Amino acid sequence: MPGNSTSLTRTNVRVVVIGDRATGKSSLITAAASETFPEDVPPVLPPTRLPADFYPDGIPVTIIDTSSSLEGKGRLAEELKRADAVVLTYACDQPATVNRLSTYWLLELRRLEVKAPVIVVGCKLDLRDEGYHMSLEQVMTPIMQQFREIETCIECSAANLVQVPEVFYYAQKAVLHPTSPLFDQENQTLKPRCVRALKRIFILCDHDMDGALNDAELNEFQVKCFNAPLQPAEIVGVKRVVQEKLPEGVNDFGLTLTGFLFLHALFIEKGRLETTWTVLRKFGYNDDLKLRDDFLLIPFKKAPDQSVELTSEAMEFLKGVFSLFDTDNDGALRHSELEDLFSTAPQSPWGEAPYKDAVERTALGGVSLSGFLSEWALMTLLDPAQSLANLIYLGYSSDPASALRVTRRKMIDRKKQQTERSVFQCFVFGPKHAGKSGLLKSFLGRPFSDNYSSANNEYAVNVVDRVWGNRKTLVLREIPEDAVKRLLSPKDSLANCDVAVFVYDSSDEYSLKRAAELLFDVARRGEESGLGVPCLFIAAKDDLDSYPMAIKDSTVICESIRIDAPIHVSVKERDMNNVFCRIVNAAEQPHLCVPETETGRKKKRYRQFVSHSLMFVSVGAAAAVVGLAAYRAYATRKNTSS
Repeated sequence: MPGNSTSLTRTNVRVVVIGDRATGKSSLITAAASETFPEDVPPVLPPTRLPADFYPDGIPVTIIDTSSSLEGKGRLAEELKRADAVVLTYACDQPATVNRLSTYWLLELRRLEVKAPVIVVGCKLDLRDEGYHMSLEQVMTPIMQQFREIETCIECSAANLVQVPEVFYYAQKAVLHPTSPLFDQENQTLKPRCVRALKRIFILCDHDMDGALNDAELNEFQVKCFNAPLQPAEIVGVKRVVQEKLPEGVNDFGLTLTGFLFLHALFIEKGRLETTWTVLRKFGYNDDLKLRDDFLLIPFKKAPDQSVELTSEAMEFLKGVFSLFDTDNDGALRHSELEDLFSTAPQSPWGEAPYKDAVERTALGGVSLSGFLSEWALMTLLDPAQSLANLIYLGYSSDPASALRVTRRKMIDRKKQQTERSVFQCFVFGPKHAGKSGLLKSFLGRPFSDNYSSANNEYAVNVVDRVWGNRKTLVLREIPEDAVKRLLSPKDSLANCDVAVFVYDSSDEYSLKRAAELLFDVARRGEESGLGVPCLFIAAKDDLDSYPMAIKDSTVICESIRIDAPIHVSVKERDMNNVFCRIVNAAEQPHLCVPETETGRKKKRYRQFVSHSLMFVSVGAAAAVVGLAAYRAYATRKNTSS
């Protein structure tokens, strides 16, 4: 499977050459560019360019010479920050320069946080003492074990033009076909993310889904990646190589996944990284082994008050994926099944916040189909690009535009007094210890606790079933009290909020007062931005004795701002008063329960007055025009008759 490939977006490779004074840096560069040994070279060369046709990958190389003097230290640091690769030289006839590699230069690269691959080059090979018997491997192995950033080592002679072009070929290759994303040199194994990418490619090529690539599938793979078919004898040869080293790599149906991975590990071990990179890039992977942006273009734009949801086609695909990986047919995906499901993605997307612990779990810790689809709905809402990427990692092969849909703008929903959304996001506000976390946990069926540990921007997502069978997905986002001011500072801060609830401890007068302040803050922001949202008041901890004026005070607050009376709930007693259905109902009617402050009402009345006044003036003007026209007609007839 031979072939070459380059990073699709790269147009140049910048190589910075560093090392002790008189180790042969400038002579090496000149010899590479001119293919002759220079008798006299300046202390530091200007930038030197090797043209695109100098190496097979067709990418030009710019070589930057540097000075090792103290005066040039600042410029050296600047050049290293811009380097794609670093060539670090020592002199084969000066053992002290070898020691300086690990005692100074490589430590300096780490201090400067240089992330570029390093090629260590021994220059002046022709001047080495004939009595020197240590091999390059013996000298460099201890250093390479300590400094994993070293990509490779090579010795050369500019005077004799021995292995000079190879130096910058390896530097270019380290950039275009890097080893570190693919291979763990210490353990001599493919890295996990590389295995995941190659596994996805194998599955995509295994059209008959029998767990092996037959001759036709192997040939199709070869043509796709390298634009050349394999001859029958070549296919036999590939299988023989695998079978001799790894019997389970080939079975009666063809090359197995194990054999496919073994082949790529073999290519890498033999220094043919370009072969594996060709395959990866042909299937859309970038240098981080994630799908490139051009594979993940979301074919639409959206306004801040629009959201993104999965289409029915994508939902059906995910239901099929769920069924395929639910190997024990218990209606839930265990941790191992979920890991297997995402084994063709760079990593499981749900291992960290905000997705971790965001859905309901079964008694054994599994995720039901409802929870699985809810997690996808959350990811699509928060990060449509990541959702699309993971759909493709799982094998979604239809047009990306068919997987996602953009909802109608909220301002239109309010005018039409209805919404077509299937997923609603609810911001959960409230003072500390009001019961916000308890509300989220109860939504996921978690048991009550007296002590909840709440993280910033915690999410809970679940499906809400209604009596008439219309299911909606509800996303609860907890807003910590000390984060409210920051959240509301942007003008469009409520654009992605469909409904807001304000939770207070019904036994605590201060909690009610603080919740009311938060409610008024949100109401004002909604009026200022034109993005007002339905709001509900939730009286939590209803199992505790309320303070004497609690009902009256909460009623006054709700009436003053024209929202519904508080919903009383008790998480501890599991008396939730149908609160989640009521939240969804409020979100479905975006024109109702939108709070109005006194200032907002005055502005509304003023706008109505201006509108009525303009209408009156328009009607009056129209009447005057009609009257004038009638008078002119009358005057014309009178003149005609006389």
